[in-house]
Amino acid sequence: MKPGMIYLDNCVTSAVAPEVFEAMQPYFSQRFWFPGNFISTGESTREVLAGFQSTVANAIGAKADEIHFTSGGTLANNIAIKGIANAVKKGHVICSVVDYPDLLTNAAWLEQQGFEVSYLSADDKAVIDLEQLKREIRPDTFLFMTTAVNHVVGTIQPLREIHEILSKAPNKIYFHVDAGQAFGKMHLNVDEYGIDTMAISAHKIHGPQGIGALYQRKGTKLAQLIHGVKRVDNLQTGGLSIALIAGFAKAVELNFADLDGTIRNLRELSDYLIKRLNEKIPYIELNGAEGEGRAPHNVNISIDYIEGEAITMMLDMHGITVATGSACASEGLKANYVLMAIGKTHVQSHGSIKFTVSRYNTKEELDTVVDRLAEITEELRQRSPLYTAFLKNQEK
Repeated sequence: MKPGMIYLDNCVTSAVAPEVFEAMQPYFSQRFWFPGNFISTGESTREVLAGFQSTVANAIGAKADEIHFTSGGTLANNIAIKGIANAVKKGHVICSVVDYPDLLTNAAWLEQQGFEVSYLSADDKAVIDLEQLKREIRPDTFLFMTTAVNHVVGTIQPLREIHEILSKAPNKIYFHVDAGQAFGKMHLNVDEYGIDTMAISAHKIHGPQGIGALYQRKGTKLAQLIHGVKRVDNLQTGGLSIALIAGFAKAVELNFADLDGTIRNLRELSDYLIKRLNEKIPYIELNGAEGEGRAPHNVNISIDYIEGEAITMMLDMHGITVATGSACASEGLKANYVLMAIGKTHVQSHGSIKFTVSRYNTKEELDTVVDRLAEITEELRQRSPLYTAFLKNQEK
């Protein structure tokens, strides 16, 4: 089987939809112009760019001029977080120990700049502690940031409850959301959740790599992070690919034409995968929230008595791409910080596997994956001293 024949690592990146690829083509060769005034080429691009902004804005209940295209979700996070902090200049920020690295590395940078940061704990499902959030709010708290869908275990954070807590604070607390794993996987209305800034990315929803967007609520002041000539956007100055933006808009159009249907299809696939895993492989545990509390595309399990790195490599030899729980933590294969934060042991963390499905996966593919995984699990457990010790204890 060729590498990536069955691809189940869609949380990292996803295949470009054929319709997206087709939509980009004219902007590479025929309509490659940047937006501008007074000339037909620039005016034409300005018009289509406004349409692309509207497409993305409508997907999250925003206004077109609140959408800023960026070269990806990471840059969108940086522009928002550093922009708010540099505009405020001093004060207190809150995030959590299970947030995405974009947020945590920015939190570390804020601390280096003299800001104070509080880190919320999470329960065993990776839901952040809302009571702690209430306690941590101070008169100088100006920013709360969270990862809408946990990138490791797929848990959906309670955005509505967070908004209610923040709105009751005596001082204005900006609400920033990293929605990289949430956009296109759940309903995200920025007004409903009181979100001030939000980062999204194209390549998680079958759009092209290298393009994302930042939502900036009107009235939210961001200090300039990137300086230079404005070609497409005033927050990310310099050139941005109009072709990639066209592809992003097309991916949004396809995904949100029937968002409920998209969610339902992904949920059916992931639920089927969980069912088959439980039927075929003993001593496994689902990590994160269950049912509607979990994003529809994410299945993270710990397989007792063996390591995920070995499983991942052996599946790869069969042309099956998945992620191990350790790999997201570091190239040194340390135990994943999210799994450790929600109470998993080092063994459980190292034995974790993450499957993330897309609309291009099938139940037949999932059957193949489970069959191969069951064979690999049995083989590795026969070599595992932990499993041998477990069987001996069972016999007593």
